[in-house]
Amino acid sequence: MRKSRFTTEQIIGFIKQAEAGMAVAELGRQHGFSPASFYAWRAKYGGMEAEDAKRLKELESENNRLKRLLAEAHLDIEALKVGFGGKTLAPQRKREAVRCMLDATAVSERRACRLAGLSRDVFRHPPAPEPATQALSARIIELAQMRRRFGYRRLHDLLRPEYPAVNHKKVYRLYREANLAVRRRQKIRRPPSERRRLSPATAPNAVWSMDFVSDALASGRRLKCLTVADDFTHESVDITVDHGISGAYVVRVLDQAARFRGYPRAVRTDNGPEYTSRAFIAWTQRHGIEHLLIEPGRPMQNGYIESFNGKFRDECLNEHWFTSLAQARCVIAEWRRDYNEVRPHSSCGRIPPAQFAANHRTQTATSAVPFNPGLSQ
Repeated sequence: MRKSRFTTEQIIGFIKQAEAGMAVAELGRQHGFSPASFYAWRAKYGGMEAEDAKRLKELESENNRLKRLLAEAHLDIEALKVGFGGKTLAPQRKREAVRCMLDATAVSERRACRLAGLSRDVFRHPPAPEPATQALSARIIELAQMRRRFGYRRLHDLLRPEYPAVNHKKVYRLYREANLAVRRRQKIRRPPSERRRLSPATAPNAVWSMDFVSDALASGRRLKCLTVADDFTHESVDITVDHGISGAYVVRVLDQAARFRGYPRAVRTDNGPEYTSRAFIAWTQRHGIEHLLIEPGRPMQNGYIESFNGKFRDECLNEHWFTSLAQARCVIAEWRRDYNEVRPHSSCGRIPPAQFAANHRTQTATSAVPFNPGLSQ
């Protein structure tokens, strides 16, 4: 709209002169305006005084200022909605929000940084990671590729000897930045039933749990793995691999393991034919070993070995393609050594099972030493 060259006070003065009796045409010739402009002014300012016109002008100016502020506030709200999906505190997230505001809205960089609570210098110059952090991130990625079912806490347990000053929060941050999250397995929903409590072992060699895991060679020939684990130390006592394993074969494997570890007080198995055979029952009676049979169709009554078998499948069998029985035995033996001596176990205080067993033997030996008063003097 074109702005008038007359002030509001002058226009009201023209209206007063016309009301006093001066002709509109003569008034327009004297001051240089048309009769149409005069009638438009009279429709707008008729009956007003100079003070009223001044107040109206101030109200119009205030109204324009409020409209401008409202438009800017709506623009800020839109920019915040685009940049922030929720509450954020990290500078990295604020930097991403500023970029989203600049791409999706008409706000300036200065204004976007002010809305995000970030200085322009911090936005323009993101921090470069230190060489030590880069080396740690590369090591985390390397371990995650080797152990695909490990989350950040187990990776932190593996990294603790190499990086004792690094806590789990930094490992988690680098783990998330590398997009290494382990996919969650979908939980299988079973109908509710009465559960039989699984009594935990109280000492090494108290209970050995055993079960079979099946696999196949590249040629399609079947592989059968006998897994034996100590319920207390969570060590893998043995993993035997062959094309077929009978009850007598199981007895020979257990006798061989007992040469180094001693015989257990009890063994927990399912109702498979290998464990109900005459050879196996005679072996338990000969050595005075209690045979704990779980109920048919209740695998979680043998939960320790089921948990072990799950790790064995995910970290060994599913990660390798076996072409021969010899190769399978070699790879599985190496995985068993890694499981016992390197891989941290959450039930052992996040240390390897072999180290947990060694610590327990040391504590037991120390507590078993009799007190000698003469040594304290």
